Amino acid sequence: MESFEPALADAIKKRDLSAIRGVLGELPPTDIANALSRTETMEDRALIFRCLPRELATDAFEYLPHTEQSQLLESLANSEVADILNEMADDDRTRLFEELPAKAARRLLELLSDEERSKAIQLLGYPDDSVGRLMTPHYVAVHPSWTVQQVLDHVRQRGRDSETLTMIYVVNDAEKLIDDIRMRAFLLAPLDARVTDLMNNRFVALRATDAQEDAVAVFRDADLPALPVTDSDGVLIGIVTSDDILDVAEQEATEDIQKFGGLEALDLPYVDTPLLTLIKKRAGWLIILFLGEMMTASAMGYFEHEISQAVVLALFIPLIISSGGNSGSQAATLVIRAMALKELNLRDWWYVMRREIFAGLSLGLILGGIGFLRVALWQRLGFFNYSEHYLLVATTIFLSLVAIVLWGTISGSMIPFVMRRLGLDPATSSAPFVATLVDVTGIVIYFSIAAFVLQGTLL
Repeated sequence: MESFEPALADAIKKRDLSAIRGVLGELPPTDIANALSRTETMEDRALIFRCLPRELATDAFEYLPHTEQSQLLESLANSEVADILNEMADDDRTRLFEELPAKAARRLLELLSDEERSKAIQLLGYPDDSVGRLMTPHYVAVHPSWTVQQVLDHVRQRGRDSETLTMIYVVNDAEKLIDDIRMRAFLLAPLDARVTDLMNNRFVALRATDAQEDAVAVFRDADLPALPVTDSDGVLIGIVTSDDILDVAEQEATEDIQKFGGLEALDLPYVDTPLLTLIKKRAGWLIILFLGEMMTASAMGYFEHEISQAVVLALFIPLIISSGGNSGSQAATLVIRAMALKELNLRDWWYVMRREIFAGLSLGLILGGIGFLRVALWQRLGFFNYSEHYLLVATTIFLSLVAIVLWGTISGSMIPFVMRRLGLDPATSSAPFVATLVDVTGIVIYFSIAAFVLQGTLL
């Protein structure tokens, strides 16, 4: 527990408002947000919040999870809610409204001032998951004819409300973006130098309608703390900062991991997701996978005669099919992650196919060799009797592992490309899905090879 929390808990218990202000007044907003999250009752949270100066309260509020923000707003008076919302950063406020039911969002919009309501409605008007929902209209823009002195004076006058002062944006008379310059360049340049002297006319910008997921890749390549956002005509209308993009990257990664685990992506954090919703999100894929595994049982039933004649073959079924599923899951994981990082696109399918054929064959030979040695050694050392035809059984295991691991690797690497070609999220080609597919086909491959190799001996 943080060192200040015992004093805070004591002040809350005594309802000593001056003591609460004294404890929290010098703390950073992140620590205050953590203290609010760990406070047990909403009544105590509201008490803490009312003791904070308005600006500090707003800063701390922005660090709270969305569910806790909503709960806290319900416990405050309308005037207090209005103060918070009007002071919030535009992008943080937009994300809060996105998480709320439509009726609640409309009620909060009515509490905003005319100016802030206009900004909020504009941002909410952009498509879901677009860059427009993330951007803030608070930035510093200058003109190319200005001197460095004019720029610095402008920053002092207008920079207080800017989301960041790291980047200064250059626009023409039509407000179209023509360059971006780091603040460092202005601080080190002569005061009588002009903006044009510092320009290189090279910049990276996002469109307001761009997908947030695409913006993550642009940020990664640009390596800048903020990127400008333009409309379709190139007019500068806002900026997006790296902290917002980090939130998007985390959310996208979480969704992909959940989908790859064989369930629908959760709309809320795990601890906030109702149990029935959690069951519903997981049941769909489990049913699909269960029906798929039923086909494995059907395939084994088709080879019932071979199993009854050579019971030894049944001993290796888990080994064979799990190896194929594991190799397929590995390949799918590598390809899906490479797609998410924009390292691969649809045109690279043949490049991936060539690599995975070689990789799958190599891995199959390695595992097949181990399987062959396992059967031969166990027979020679007397650990198990695989019959007098144990070398043929070992050869069956070897060939089956080579074929199934190769097939699993190719399947796992190509299914994400098929999903992307169909316009679906490649992450839905999850590891359990690939494993189930390879399980069914692996049984067919295994017993087909066994029927060929052991024909006339055990079969």
